[in-house]
Amino acid sequence: MTQNLENKPQKAIPYGRQHITAADIEAVVETLQSEFLTQGPKVAAFEHAFAEYVGATYAVAVSNGTAALHLCSLALGINEESRVITTPITFVASANCVRYCGGTVEFADIDPATALMDIAKVRQLLESKPKGYYSGIIPVDFAGNPVNMEELKALADTHGLWIIEDACHAPGGYFYDSHRQKQTCGNGQYADLAIFSFHPVKHIATGEGGMITTNDEQLYKKLLQLRTHGITRDPDQMEENHGGWYMEMQELGYNYRIPDMLCALGISQLQRADTGLARRKGIARIYDAAFKEIKGIEVLKTSTTALGTEGDTGHAYHLYVIRVQDRKGLYDFLRQHQIFAQVHYIPVHTMPYYRSLGHSKGDYPEAEQYYSECLSLPMYPSLTQEEQAFVIDKVKEFVGK
Repeated sequence: MTQNLENKPQKAIPYGRQHITAADIEAVVETLQSEFLTQGPKVAAFEHAFAEYVGATYAVAVSNGTAALHLCSLALGINEESRVITTPITFVASANCVRYCGGTVEFADIDPATALMDIAKVRQLLESKPKGYYSGIIPVDFAGNPVNMEELKALADTHGLWIIEDACHAPGGYFYDSHRQKQTCGNGQYADLAIFSFHPVKHIATGEGGMITTNDEQLYKKLLQLRTHGITRDPDQMEENHGGWYMEMQELGYNYRIPDMLCALGISQLQRADTGLARRKGIARIYDAAFKEIKGIEVLKTSTTALGTEGDTGHAYHLYVIRVQDRKGLYDFLRQHQIFAQVHYIPVHTMPYYRSLGHSKGDYPEAEQYYSECLSLPMYPSLTQEEQAFVIDKVKEFVGK
């Protein structure tokens, strides 16, 4: 599938890129010309469309994915006595949300084959402490590869834990449960709450933005209030009512609202989400075929529960990650040829802030070994066949030296 391309591409090839169409622009302009720029009808319309897309009952649109994580943590009551387990291979926000609320973060090492949090290691961690020691788990559908949420939910229930599914990489992703039923990421069947991000390199781009999904009505109502300063305008929830202008701040919330312009863009992007996802899977298949027999290149495996019939996978492919011995050398070589691959992620526990809390390098050897070898290759729907062929050729050229 590759070809020899000696010349550099006409433009740089990033690891990810947004795709904005004329329809997207028209949707934003239409909203700019409407009566509402924020707190208007596009917010609820985006929430409804997204909840339907992932199969959840409720959705709450917020200013970004980190805000989504923070609000989930607040809604579930994380405090100074809370201990929460997450993966070291994620963006720091997956752990930081616990710290925002004063809780303690602990990590479970990854499965090296998938780079997902290893559920067996989560079980070991839970069984090493008395019940009640931990409060919850934040699994991450890393790279778009879905966690087996059914298995994790059974484990969480045994120990009385809640789950926040970090599905920022996986809108449209899914796995098959023990009954071979398709379970979409963020559908709320196995997690109390799930969160998504609409950063430009994600499947759905709004510039900045995030979404929380849930099937729990009480959590949904609490999130709506926390999103807007802890204020309610619902007369049924007020302690007093002075008139039509009256509102009550009932708890300490935040301004994590998202404007209507960005929701209009999100609605437009969502309408072609399936097309973009199909293209991502097609790009992944080409990479898989190109690297299958190449010594020195290891491709992350898809979760076994995300594999259906031949050619069917629930992997959402936000990222396409390979592992190589000389990662730094390949990273620099690709940049010399205008290919801007990226590293996802630096293990959270090795960050100076988390080391100051008692975590140390060497605590999670699989995560650290993975970090020393991982590289995310260009993966986005508008990546052309010629550009992908160029990337493949350059990777093979370096590894073959």
